[in-house]
Amino acid sequence: MPWAARAQGFPKDRVTIVTSLPAGSSVDVTTRIVAEKLSQMWRQPIVVDNRGGANGLIACELVARARPDGLTLLATSAMTHAANPALYDKLPYDPVNDFVPVLRLGMSPFILMSSKALPPTSLVELIAFLRKEPGRHHFGAGSLPSRIASEMFRQQAGVDIVYVGYKGNQQAFPDLTEGRISLMTVDVVGAKPLVDRDAVRALAVTYATRYPTVPSVPTSTEAGMPGFELTTWSGIYAPRATPPELVEQIARDAAAAIESPDVRARLDALGGGPRDLALTDAFGRFTRSEIDRWGKIIRSAGLKVE
Repeated sequence: MPWAARAQGFPKDRVTIVTSLPAGSSVDVTTRIVAEKLSQMWRQPIVVDNRGGANGLIACELVARARPDGLTLLATSAMTHAANPALYDKLPYDPVNDFVPVLRLGMSPFILMSSKALPPTSLVELIAFLRKEPGRHHFGAGSLPSRIASEMFRQQAGVDIVYVGYKGNQQAFPDLTEGRISLMTVDVVGAKPLVDRDAVRALAVTYATRYPTVPSVPTSTEAGMPGFELTTWSGIYAPRATPPELVEQIARDAAAAIESPDVRARLDALGGGPRDLALTDAFGRFTRSEIDRWGKIIRSAGLKVE
């Protein structure tokens, strides 16, 4: 069966996918796997151009100004299209009006982890423990999504815990395992090695159901904190004014690439769980809802980036 985009003669030249995160990040790795398959399908080279830095502003501004011909796409995360609108007073791009949603690549919840140096062994016990010792315990974060997830926990649990920043989540892990900080909330892919080694207490996953790559970790509802649900996600966008029929073709081909057995096997090996795809209009509705969701958390925590 011919691929939809090839049937329409697209693409006739090299495609560039600009990523908002550095090489080696989960978004970058996923993008490269999908791009390799699309290149085979389209019989055209695809270049993955990492433009990390400034919380994704550089990549977004670049693609927002690109020609709307389908040859320049953006692969990005919840950071640029859900969190940044609340973190910045002024953005060099509009996450809704400057882009056309193509495809949500996948979603990943967070895992709330506490240090084994603390007495509590459950989420309910941890909350009670922290309430008895306000301001004496710390949470670590080496990324804004991780911090935002922990701020959400702090707000909903009604606890007074102190933020400690790190250059990356991995830099914080030794302090967590050795008890110098009390807790972290990290995406499943980043947290899974600690959980697998039983190096921390994995108290809850911020998801409605148990997550397949960490089935032993209870949901937030099971752990006694319903409503503590948040996912980070990645997706592909095209510049505003890209023709709708072209966007649909790219979305269908990208979805077909992701669902192909060889690509699914490679993505599953990353430990990210189900792909949970959403195409075009559905992805657009999701993006707008996430702007509201992340914005409420960020504004309640008083977070800003100068």
